[in-house]
Amino acid sequence: MSFRMASRCAARLPQPPCAAPQSRWASSRVSVPPARSSASRGRTVVCSVSFRPCIDIHKGKVKQIVGSTLRDATDDGAALVTNFESDKSAAEFANVYKEDGLVGGHVIMLGGDDASRSAALEALHAYPGGLQVGGGINLENAMSYLNEGASHVIVTSYVFSDGKMNIERLTQLVELVGKQRLVLDLSCRKKNGKYAIVTDRWQKFSDVYVDGPTLERLAAYADEFLVHGVDVEGKRLGIDEELVALLGLHSPIPTTYAGGVSTMDDLERIKQAGKSRVDVTVGSALDIFGGDLPYSKVVRWHSEQSMLSGSLCAMLKLKQRCEFSIIDGQVKQHDQSSKDRSVPVS
Repeated sequence: MSFRMASRCAARLPQPPCAAPQSRWASSRVSVPPARSSASRGRTVVCSVSFRPCIDIHKGKVKQIVGSTLRDATDDGAALVTNFESDKSAAEFANVYKEDGLVGGHVIMLGGDDASRSAALEALHAYPGGLQVGGGINLENAMSYLNEGASHVIVTSYVFSDGKMNIERLTQLVELVGKQRLVLDLSCRKKNGKYAIVTDRWQKFSDVYVDGPTLERLAAYADEFLVHGVDVEGKRLGIDEELVALLGLHSPIPTTYAGGVSTMDDLERIKQAGKSRVDVTVGSALDIFGGDLPYSKVVRWHSEQSMLSGSLCAMLKLKQRCEFSIIDGQVKQHDQSSKDRSVPVS
């Protein structure tokens, strides 16, 4: 199947460059198109799960940190747990992602220092339109990051802080940058059997819970959601499958899950639990971040999902308020008026 056919499935996200120099990291080059398609009305049609790469920056260096151990600058930092620190720059990682055709990755500044901001800008310049940026985004600086090449800005503490959600600030951001350029970080932890959004560097539970009504309401303000499963993030102990299933069932816009991925089987679990409607970020487990999971295998898996979904998008006529997903080799088509229908994938 040609990439031309596959491209009919997608293209809400920015397209990567058509040509790029060969990757300096062996066995990583797999050129893939994005894998989402959206209906003009009703719920988003998702053709497959996608891998979203990440670049986490702390004090100007690319690192993998257990996010729940981060503290404000006023703290002594003694409790900070760093899984990995790279000798490669943020721009080098951005170039690899560009060469491999990976779109919609996240550049996260884990601190407001000048070195981290400079490194983030270098990454955006290396891959303009291909990366989202987060960390300290507010009304004063959001537009500047978009002008520097970010496809979206990711908003967390400016909207969610001190255990509360500030809807006025969120509305102002939407008016400034537009819903289509905004990603809401809804990172959460389990509390009394429900997932509460956590604020203040994931240390404080908010009074906002990740559930169907909340996702439906906040989707009016954002183009995508980014959700870290904070209880498992950075620990390589397996995913929060219950959270993934919740997102796959209720999120009406593209959503990326992060947290606990350590094996290729975890990627398949996310695909199945999220009904192929939830994208995935992998951090500490990847070999490029000091882990055991080969980056090249993850990119190849992403390519396989994209190519299969492209074939299905070309084959099926997607109707209003209709979705399908790929589970256990079956195309499962869903709509609100009839039961699921399964068709074997040839």
